[in-house]
Formats: sequence, C-alpha cells, structure tokens
Amino acid sequence: MKKLHIFILKMYIGPLIATFFVVVFVLLMQFLWKYIDDLIGKGLEFAVIAELLFYTSAGLVPLALPLAILLSSLMTFGNMGENFELTALKSAGISLQRIMSPLIILTVIMSVGAFYFSNNVLPYTNLRFRSLLYDVQQQRPEMQIREGIFYNGIDNFSIKIASRNYRTNMMYDIKIYDHSDRRGNLKVTIADSGFMRITEDKGHLVTTLYSGYNYEEMEERGRQRSERSYPHRNDRFDEQVLIIELSGFDLQRTDEEHFRHNSQMMNLDQLVMTSDSLSQELTRQVVEHTGNMMRSSFFKKEAYLLEIHDTIVKAGRKPADIFELEQSLTHDQIRRAWDQALVDAKLASNQILSTKTNFDWRNKTIRRYEMEWHRKFTLSFACFIFFFIGAPLGAIIRKGGLGMPVVVSVLFFVLYYVVDISAQKFVRELVIPAFPGMWISSIILLPLGIFLTYKATTDSVILNTETYYIVYQRIKGYLRSFVDRYSSYTTARQQTQEY
Repeated sequence: MKKLHIFILKMYIGPLIATFFVVVFVLLMQFLWKYIDDLIGKGLEFAVIAELLFYTSAGLVPLALPLAILLSSLMTFGNMGENFELTALKSAGISLQRIMSPLIILTVIMSVGAFYFSNNVLPYTNLRFRSLLYDVQQQRPEMQIREGIFYNGIDNFSIKIASRNYRTNMMYDIKIYDHSDRRGNLKVTIADSGFMRITEDKGHLVTTLYSGYNYEEMEERGRQRSERSYPHRNDRFDEQVLIIELSGFDLQRTDEEHFRHNSQMMNLDQLVMTSDSLSQELTRQVVEHTGNMMRSSFFKKEAYLLEIHDTIVKAGRKPADIFELEQSLTHDQIRRAWDQALVDAKLASNQILSTKTNFDWRNKTIRRYEMEWHRKFTLSFACFIFFFIGAPLGAIIRKGGLGMPVVVSVLFFVLYYVVDISAQKFVRELVIPAFPGMWISSIILLPLGIFLTYKATTDSVILNTETYYIVYQRIKGYLRSFVDRYSSYTTARQQTQEY
C-alpha cells in the first residue's frame, strides 16, 4: 500500500507544481499588462523590478493555489481513469477513498500551510508590494517626451518637440524654455534638430542641439515700465551642448508605516484588535449623536415659549397639552413658532444625513477588516473544496492531459470567482454581513464536491457521453413511435370518414 501511495503522490505533485507556476505566470502577466504604464520609461533597476514581481507573485498565491489544486487533481485522476489504472485498483478491492487518502492528507497539510501563509507571510508581502508600487508610481518618468506636447518633468524647464525618429532617437523642431530665474519665458532655445541622453549616474541630461539660436530678454532694474527699452540677446549656433541638472530621478523609498493600517497588511490578531476599536468608537459616536439630537433638536425649548408657559401658569392655569398652549398664543407667535420648528427640522435632517454618511463610511471600514479576517480562512477551505471537486470529477470524466481538465477547471474556478467577487461587493456595500458573504462561494461548491465524490465512489456514469447518447436514442425512439401511432390514427380516421 505504501508503494501505491508513493505512486499516486508522484503523479500528483508534478502537475501540482507545474500548474501552480503556470497560473502564477499568467496572473503575473495580467499584472504587468495593468501596470505597464507605471513601469516603463522610468529607468528602474533590474533589482527593483525583480523585487516588485516577487512580492506580486506572493500576493497571487490565494488565486493560484486553489486553481492549481483543482487542475492537478483533475489531471491526475483523469490520467489514471484514461489508462484504466483506477479500474485495476478498484478490481483489486481498493476503494476510491483509499486511493485518495494520501492526497487528502497532502491537501490538509497544504490547507494549513495556506492559512499560515495568509496570516503571516501575505500581510508582509502586501505591505512591501504596496509601498514599492507606490514609490514606482511616484517615480518621475525618464524623458517621456511626446511629440507636440510640452514636457514639464524636469524642474525649471519645459521642452517641446515636433517629431521624433525612434530608430536614431533624433528629435526635430526642439523648443526649450528655461524657467530657472523664475521670470517667465525669458530664456528660450530653439533648434532645428538634436538628441538627448542621460548620464550614467542619472544626475544630468546632456542635450546636443543643431542649427538653432538662443533668445534671452535682459533684466532692467531701477526703471519704470514706461521707461524700459526691453533689451534682449540673440545667439545663433550650428551646434550646442546643453547640460541640465536632474533631480528626483532616483527611486525614493517611502516609509512602510504609512501603509501598515491597511486591512491587507494585518494578521488575525491585528484585524480583531482594529475592528473592535473601530466598533467601540462607532458605538460611542452613535450614542453621543443620539443624545445630542434628543437634547438639541427633538425636544428643543424656545425661550419666548417658556415665558408664555410661565405666564399661563402664574395666571392660575395649567395647559394640558400643546394644543391648549397653542390657543394661548397670538397669530404672530404661532407663525414664529412654526417657522422656527421648520428651520430646526431642516437642520436636524441635514445633520442626520451628514452623520449617516459618516457612519456608513465607518461601517464600510469595519467591514473591510471583517472581510480580511474571513479571507484568511476561505483560502484554506477553498483548497480543500477544489480537491474534492477535481479528484472525483477526474475519476468520472476519465480524460487526462491538458484539454478537458483545463476547460472544466476554468469553468469551476470562474464560477467560484464570480460568486466570490459578487458577494464581496455586497458585503462592502453593507447589503449582507461579512460571514455569509465571504463564505457563500464555498458553501455553493461544497455540496457539489460531496455529490461528485459520492458519484465517483459509486462508479457513476453521470459525465459519460455514451450514457446521454443512449438516453437521447431512447427519447428519439419514443418520439418516433408516437409520431407513427399518431399518423396511423389519423389515416384510419380519414378512411372511416370516407366510408
């Protein structure tokens, strides 16, 4: 039995590792496609790009691992079914559960490891990824000068070109405005053509210009505007080398503490502590707001109304209700009271709407921490469920390779992912609580896994095309027999009517 278990583990681990890295690679290409504009043209070192891709790959594990388990288990048992190895093992008296037992133990170990990874490793990698991606996005582009558009990426300079030859890197009709004196467009350099390059230390931009001139307006001090003659200098050149000092082109690393309060950068203990603190603060604000509204808006007492009330009491009368008090007022006092009540009601309504927006924002913030808490467990549970879908499904389909298993795996994963994303949106919008919302995709697929395991154990032919073809032939025969009988009945009836 040990040799059988080792044989099954060898058949499973190879596809598992291969499919895991393939899925990570595909998802990584999607990340590069999404953030390609933030990476190109910034002179990033290979070490920075490699570090960013490493942290990105770590963040893709929650998506890649369940899909890899589903695909590899489907391929393994599909290959065994296609090669009649499952049939041979079952004929020897070995049940499907016994065949799956080593892989079940391995899946449990991977689920525990996935939980540890999600709780301890993933927050750290998310923190490093977010801070590094923010630094890369804030990195100033290295000479992304576009045709016909002013480029203001260099301090104190504005550059515009008409056209550019990307093969030779030669630029044409160049205009350079020097604002280093903070006096406007008083220094202008215009050239017919030229090219630019950045020094190896990225400290200077060397611009070589051909066939142009420099224009500079001289500064006149101590003269009134009406007395100025606006002198200027115009220098022509055949070739000129302009050296511009660069600053801010090196990657500046931001302190990671600025991103540490995000829910994705916390473990279970930190999520529980933060969520409880926010909930207590929200409860305190709700109680405080309710008390303020009761005191200042709902039971507000105007001074002139209190004076009238005291006057009535001193006269020996005691108003029974608000209507009797209203009858004691003049027309102007009644109108004033109603106008003031209307103003107070509008103020209270605006205050309630503003406070409701604030409370909704705080509830959504708390909900994000609750969602992240549940996500630590859903990753491990998804690995377990996908194995019990893929393994029995492969035994039923009995098709190995990368054809049918890939199609079936993608369909199940898309179903799981769409349901999960939709439920998460409902949770974020406070439509449903966090517990059912984060677990609804797993709850939907769990009965499917149990059903497929039962069908595979009983050697069901639920996914055998021949079975459905036989059913189709039977239905077709019934329909043909019914049509023949109906035709015979119609013919006999017509003959009877003729007689």
